[in-house]
Amino acid sequence: MMEKSCCCHKTTERTEDERKRLIHRLNRIEGQIRGIRGMVEKNIYCTDILTQSAAATAAVNAFNKELLASHIRRCVVRDIRAGKDEVIDELVATLQKLMK
Repeated sequence: MMEKSCCCHKTTERTEDERKRLIHRLNRIEGQIRGIRGMVEKNIYCTDILTQSAAATAAVNAFNKELLASHIRRCVVRDIRAGKDEVIDELVATLQKLMK
């Protein structure tokens, strides 16, 4: 459920399972990035680093897809049902940022 806090930031309450899945993905991405940094520090061949970078990009995209699907199913649907059609503009802006 999205609520406004006193700082004018929206929040989303997630199930413990959803939170764990997202954090697990982020931990894997963080490990991939650390690995890439280590490859650069060790002067590993460019193509090998680029391959790992592409894998990290794919992992970030998978994280975004999971979070976006959850956002649409929960937050967007709830707001539309509540008559808050401005959520559609927010979703469009978010999709435009993701598709740059």
